[in-house]
Formats: sequence, structure tokens, C-alpha cells
Amino acid sequence: MAVDGRTAFVDKDGTLLDDVPYNVDPARMRLARGAAEGVALLHEAGYRIVVVSNQSGVARGMFPEGALAAVELRLRALLLDAAGVPLTDFVYCPHHPDGSVAAYARACECRKPLPGMIEAAARRHRIDVASSWMIGDILDDVEAGRRAGCRTVLVDAGTETEWRTSRLRTPDHVVPDLAAAAHAVVGAGARAGTVTR
Repeated sequence: MAVDGRTAFVDKDGTLLDDVPYNVDPARMRLARGAAEGVALLHEAGYRIVVVSNQSGVARGMFPEGALAAVELRLRALLLDAAGVPLTDFVYCPHHPDGSVAAYARACECRKPLPGMIEAAARRHRIDVASSWMIGDILDDVEAGRRAGCRTVLVDAGTETEWRTSRLRTPDHVVPDLAAAAHAVVGAGARAGTVTR
């Protein structure tokens, strides 16, 4: 299958949005500092935006999976209204091995730090992962991106608490917000001779 698009895979909470744990209330969703500028710059440089998010609140019984439909609608509206950027996809993992809801209480291949969400989106949208990036606020995001074959950016917003490091958990760049992440991505493309539109 031919691939035809480079993509910025972006974590939701703490990277794209202010971190409100287990939130599915669209009224409480706010773009994080630098997020509107960052997604606009990425889009202008030819990157599609795919949000990839662990949503273990489903497995923990904190909200039903159906509540994530309103989250996706709000994400799409925020990106369009604030930055004029369409969201290509919202991919989430509802599982957790210690969950209390039997249907979702399992180990899976999609929960970051595993790369299943990125791989699924890459198949669905014919994404060239080698020319794509994973941007997130914890090292599980970095590891998922590295496992999928992406380059990675860690947004060091103070949300990483464990700092378990390894080769797979070492980002290409560490930055303070999504705007700086976008500048790092676009700058890396320019240094490599990548043509942007």
C-alpha cells in the first residue's frame, strides 16, 4: 500500500489540551499554551494532525466509551476555530489491565507506550511514519512514537513524574510547549531538505 502523508501524532492531555485528568466534559477542554500556534505551523508545513490518547477512564468505569464522541467533536472545533486546522483523526485506547469494566480490563497493543494507535492510524490514512513525528508530554508518548518508527518530541510541561529512561524513551527534542515542538519539527525538516508547502 502506498503512503502519501506525513503526520504529527499529538498526545491530547498535557500536550494539546490543558491537563484535566479523566475529563470528558467538552466545556472544560482548553487548548494548552502554544497549542494553536503549534498545530497551525505544523499544518502549514504539510503535516496532518492525528491525536492519540490513552483513555483508561473507560476501563476504570469513570465514563462510558460513548462520551469520547463529544470529546472528539470539541477537539475538531477547537483546532478549526483557534488555528484553522482540520483534525485528521482522534485515536484513543480505552483499555487498562487493572480496569474495573470487564470488557476493557486487559492488556492491549494500543495503550501507549505500545505503538498500536499510531500503527492503526498509519494504516487507515496511509501515513509515512518514517517522516512523521510523535509529540507528547510523557516518556510513554516518546516510546510509542519510537516503537512505531517516528521521530519524537517531549513537551516537558511538568507532567512526566517517573522519568524511566531508555533508548526507546529518549526524544529527539525536548521543548516547553507545542509551539516549540512545531518549530523543532519544521526546523528538522528544513535541515533535512524536506520541501514544505
